[in-house]
Amino acid sequence: MTGLSATGVGLAFGGRTVLDGVNLSAPAGQITGVTGASGSGKTTLLRVLAGLQRPDTGEIRYDGDPVAPKGSIALLAQHPRLVCNPRWTLGQIIAEPALIRGDRFGAADLRSTAGDVGLDPALLDRYPGQVSDGQLQRACLGRVLTQRARFVLCDEPTAMLDPISTASVVALLRGVADGGASVVLVSHDAVLVETLTAATLALPSPLG
Repeated sequence: MTGLSATGVGLAFGGRTVLDGVNLSAPAGQITGVTGASGSGKTTLLRVLAGLQRPDTGEIRYDGDPVAPKGSIALLAQHPRLVCNPRWTLGQIIAEPALIRGDRFGAADLRSTAGDVGLDPALLDRYPGQVSDGQLQRACLGRVLTQRARFVLCDEPTAMLDPISTASVVALLRGVADGGASVVLVSHDAVLVETLTAATLALPSPLG
């Protein structure tokens, strides 16, 4: 399959089963939703898909291969302050993937990307501690766009955004998928998942 898939993925922590035989198919060019109650393993599943956590059982495939090409996975975290370098400006956060590739990414490119995610270009020289959670989340989304990842994993990407910004993010994620990426969207927002995704995986509620 062209895209991202998980087959029979299981994972336990301290004797507690977090993921139990999870199967997921996220074809290229589509947005696939993941829903479930708190504690059902949604964020853990994203970490497994991103290669940050090794499952106890099962396998992950990236365009049919067990190993994802370097730089092909982008993870949009629910809490941006936990993943952003506090010593980097928002502009540096957005631009880094392009610089790693060796691409030219000038001030005009940076302003354009900021505009795409609804971030005021005047904030690009500020540090994470100088902006709101929503503004920092938009910078993280800009970084995802700059990365041009093949597999995009989103953990509650609109949780910190107002309705207007949420609509902008929805449009951007649709555009990312239309560009050929496999997008996996975790959200508690049932309406968002229903309207945005082509298919949905509902994780069972945790036991106990």
